[in-house]
Amino acid sequence: MPGHTPNGTFVTARIKRGWRTQEDFAEAYNATAGTSGSKARISVRQVRRWESGQTLWPNRDARQVLIRMFGMPLGHLGFVPPAGKAMARDTAADDEPGMEDHVLRRTFVGGALVAPLLDLAALDHFAAAARDAYRYADQDLVDHLRNALDETARIDLLDGPHRAMPAALGILSAINGAARDAKPGIRQQLLGLGARAAELAAWLHRDAGSPHRTITYWHNQSKEWATFTSDGAMHAYVLLRQAQAMGRHDPARILALADAATSGPWVLPPRPRAEALQQKARGLAMTGAAEKQIERVLDEAHGSLDQAAEPCGAATCTGPLGDGYTRDRLMVQSGICWREAKRPDKAVAVFRAHLSGSVLGPRDHAHYSAFLAGALAEAGEPDEAADAALRALAVAAPPRYGQVITELHRTAEILFPHRDRPAVREFHERLMVTVSC
Repeated sequence: MPGHTPNGTFVTARIKRGWRTQEDFAEAYNATAGTSGSKARISVRQVRRWESGQTLWPNRDARQVLIRMFGMPLGHLGFVPPAGKAMARDTAADDEPGMEDHVLRRTFVGGALVAPLLDLAALDHFAAAARDAYRYADQDLVDHLRNALDETARIDLLDGPHRAMPAALGILSAINGAARDAKPGIRQQLLGLGARAAELAAWLHRDAGSPHRTITYWHNQSKEWATFTSDGAMHAYVLLRQAQAMGRHDPARILALADAATSGPWVLPPRPRAEALQQKARGLAMTGAAEKQIERVLDEAHGSLDQAAEPCGAATCTGPLGDGYTRDRLMVQSGICWREAKRPDKAVAVFRAHLSGSVLGPRDHAHYSAFLAGALAEAGEPDEAADAALRALAVAAPPRYGQVITELHRTAEILFPHRDRPAVREFHERLMVTVSC
């Protein structure tokens, strides 16, 4: 039997989007299929068949999922449709410009996976830019993409990362494709927007529980585009985000990243600089620094906020960098620092003072309430810890806010010796139900 020709185009496209292994891709495929209501599921074996060329043309369900994941017709991914009338409808997207435009319009911004982000005129503009970026990649296209990215961040805030992910990847695909052949001025704007979009993709992957290498891929892509556009502040901001993405792993690296964000060859605006200083204080706490040193860095963060101008309006993904970082957020994050410094009593006091009547949104409130629950558990208050954890879980479970749920797992481990107490038992049971869903 003749050998198969490997589909290198598909392999390259997979890796470029952060799915470094076939296992990563199969997991992402099944998540996308589930979000879109499709019952189609695949295994690593199927991915291997596509990449080896053993399967030249996926079935109809798989084609729909792949188009939504990559934001392009399958012909652009190296798949070859069979000849014959039986496949006429399936190959139309590759043969007829009108049908291809329809595919591009739907998939560049996540298609049917999310609420409509743009009107038909904007989607037509995307399709035209995909065909002739030099002619159609213009200021209107940049504005459309900017609006779509802000809407994607809003979807994440309301419905969680799994709902927002397809749209974010579609926007990144549109930016990457249009920037290649766009005029220099437009290309600079597209890459600047791409740096923001890639950072958002890293955040979404982190909250969705993706492998760390996938998160790192998007952070690196964001820094690359920020470098191309000479945006030193964005480069520093991504260093901060990388420090945050480490969670509690490798405290020395967390501290080094946060320190680089505040002292490298760039200048962060006051608000993101305050956030980076807070992260530095957390790194110091995790590495055993003295309390006075932690307090000194937190004071620097407050001083940076003192220099910040008032926000022009609601913070957006594409607005002024880090504009959503406020005094309330700094204060409540200080509680995390004190918990890392093994001062749960002080952490509880800070959390209680700044979470009650807080102006934080439901997601952020749940996030910091999960840390409050852990601090209460460490302070020897298991019933109060379980109550706080249950409140956080009630908010985090439906949209699957991964970072909140991860922190609640940490709280559950601390509370395990108290599992016979009714409130603790209820928390453990509900957390297990959330994990199994």
